[in-house]
Amino acid sequence: MSPEVADWVRTDFGLDVTTMDAVTHGADQYAQLWRARAVDGARYAVKLSGGGTSAGLVVAAYLVGQGVPGIPAPLRTRSGRLWADRDGRRLTVVPWVSDTRALDGPMTAAHWRSYGEVLAAVHGVPVTDELARLLPRGGSAYPRIVAATRAVARRLRDPAPDPVAAELAAVWSAAADQVSLLTRSVERLAADQRPGTPVVCHGDPHLGNLLLGPDGQVWLIDWDDAVLALPECDLMFVTGGVLAFAPVTAEQRKAVLAGYGGTDVDPTRLAWFLAVRALDDLSDWTRQALDPGADEAERAFAGRIVRGLVSADGLVTLAEVALGDLDRR
Repeated sequence: MSPEVADWVRTDFGLDVTTMDAVTHGADQYAQLWRARAVDGARYAVKLSGGGTSAGLVVAAYLVGQGVPGIPAPLRTRSGRLWADRDGRRLTVVPWVSDTRALDGPMTAAHWRSYGEVLAAVHGVPVTDELARLLPRGGSAYPRIVAATRAVARRLRDPAPDPVAAELAAVWSAAADQVSLLTRSVERLAADQRPGTPVVCHGDPHLGNLLLGPDGQVWLIDWDDAVLALPECDLMFVTGGVLAFAPVTAEQRKAVLAGYGGTDVDPTRLAWFLAVRALDDLSDWTRQALDPGADEAERAFAGRIVRGLVSADGLVTLAEVALGDLDRR
């Protein structure tokens, strides 16, 4: 229980909570999350965020208003806002809709189909002037991501004298050709894509952000990375095989696309979004693993993520395969 946060929830949202249990899964290092229970027994996700922007809350509320299924509606404060400002951070409250993450499974064929239906509904909403103003363009940060990747590579050529850094230097050395291919391809393909109409995208719809309910029901949560982008920005998580950072089977992919309604996925866009995401994850998780001020357990966890990214089924390898398929076309 966090008495101070519970008091804030009562003051700002008019919600009396009796318990607050910390939730430790998730990769957002700038946020704290609790599962709270109100006096009437209803449960809520209470989140205190110090990073990003409020755009994701605006998007989630808009999607609910548009009738998009599978989106938990953020509660409003007493003054009608979607969040409260507390301790220099955003305090939000959302209904706790399920205890079961898709990451922990099992997902049925109905769940996979519902996942596609939710993505289709999200991509089909009109883009308002407010959303066009608030949301970043998907992939637009690729110059920063490429620069960060090259900076980490330089840093690891002369790693700090500790075991984690030494191991990561070896990992990056073994994957040097892959990383070089991805960085060159991201820059080259940025201007080599046919135009399209951007839609609202979740931006990070992996299985850790998907919750499961009975009878194939799903909820897509955590809209902090919402963007305006071409549909491949989200669809790469299915057609590119990056859901939960493990391959998606042909049967699962078929079920998602059946729910989505079928789509002509552009292979160049798909490969580009895959490569951008792979470099972003690789450089960011490596940076966290190299942080001498971080907890040793956190550094070790980040190191395991890095090793997984360059494994045979990892995102770096999947992006390399997609780029190779382009060259063979």
